[in-house]
Amino acid sequence: MEAEKWGRRIRAFRKLKGYTQDSFSKELGVSVSILGEIERGNRMPPADLLRRASEVLHISIEDMAPPKE
Repeated sequence: MEAEKWGRRIRAFRKLKGYTQDSFSKELGVSVSILGEIERGNRMPPADLLRRASEVLHISIEDMAPPKE
């Protein structure tokens, strides 16, 4: 469930910033299939990927984090 929330947020910010899955995965240094698994919520993004994603997207990890319920 938590992985799904992170995945939706990462996908939304990626699209908002104009990245395709292919271009974003290259910026992160991961395969498109791994990024796809993360965005679908099948895999929890590791901390180092969250850090790199926040740097590439120019947002904080806190902004990317799913809202607390």
